[in-house]
Amino acid sequence: MKQTILLPALLSLAILLSSCAGANKAQVGAGGGAAAGALIGQAIGHNTEATLIGAAVGTMLGYMVGNEMDKYDREQLNHVYERGVSGQTNAWRNPDSGNSYKVTPQPAYTNPTTSQPCRQAEIQAVIDGKVETTYTTACRDQNGHWQLQN
Repeated sequence: MKQTILLPALLSLAILLSSCAGANKAQVGAGGGAAAGALIGQAIGHNTEATLIGAAVGTMLGYMVGNEMDKYDREQLNHVYERGVSGQTNAWRNPDSGNSYKVTPQPAYTNPTTSQPCRQAEIQAVIDGKVETTYTTACRDQNGHWQLQN
């Protein structure tokens, strides 16, 4: 019973954190990481403890990846969402930070609620020599820019 209440609450908190008008890239990453981590933790452990551990780990990883992406990286990520071939990994290394990224986009789909084109992607980041993997969803706004969702 606790699981049925806890998972939606965690997901709502993650979405709330990531959708705040003043949310920075680290907060968006943390929100998405928390949601993905909670889902993975629940799927693996099938209990509240696993869900909480998954959410905590996902929050940390999402925050780290989101915090490290600068303007150059966001432009590269936007390019992958816009023109990347589904299932094909795109990679780059940031010349200023030295961080590197591998992004594998999935097929685009239309969000049934907003009618926006959206895509999911797996992002593998190497930050300070440590490999972090996160999963994101971005939707195209009315100006044609891809905006990270939860």
